[in-house]
Amino acid sequence: MKYVIVGKNMEVTPSLEKAVKDKLGKLEKFFAEDTTAHVTLEINHGRHIMEVTIPTKEGVIRCEQVSTDMYTTIDLAEEVIERQLKKYKSKIVKKHKAQAAFKREYLEEPYTSDEEIKIVRSKQFEMKPMYPEDACVQMELLGHSFYVFRNAETEAINVVYKRKGGSYGLIEPEE
Repeated sequence: MKYVIVGKNMEVTPSLEKAVKDKLGKLEKFFAEDTTAHVTLEINHGRHIMEVTIPTKEGVIRCEQVSTDMYTTIDLAEEVIERQLKKYKSKIVKKHKAQAAFKREYLEEPYTSDEEIKIVRSKQFEMKPMYPEDACVQMELLGHSFYVFRNAETEAINVVYKRKGGSYGLIEPEE
């Protein structure tokens, strides 16, 4: 696995780089050699933040962890990604999809699910066209952290969501 490690508001020391590679290196057994892990380390108001993004053929494995010590944050991130990989593997195996980003041995070993994904509620509703700003207002009125809507400008289904820090994000499909 390849690593792209960057620091925000901090310098990535050789010992931090080694710690990241050692911890995330435990996950190399799951991925093909040409997979790249993008890691951002940040210190913000005394909070040590680590973001890890690993693009795969059909999606992204992403994790963001925060603590008061960067080495603890690295440990937490590794545990979260490993849990995500176990869930992701069950999804791949259930759908019989072979992922180019994963090693064949990983996909072929027996899978035991600790946590089964269960959808417990389903909703249907009419999607009236609206602008993203209006969707943000609607999301706030409902007290949700995201809102699915039909964009009045593009007619495509979009999602607005509340980001950490109170700002908003917009997810749009690629054309």
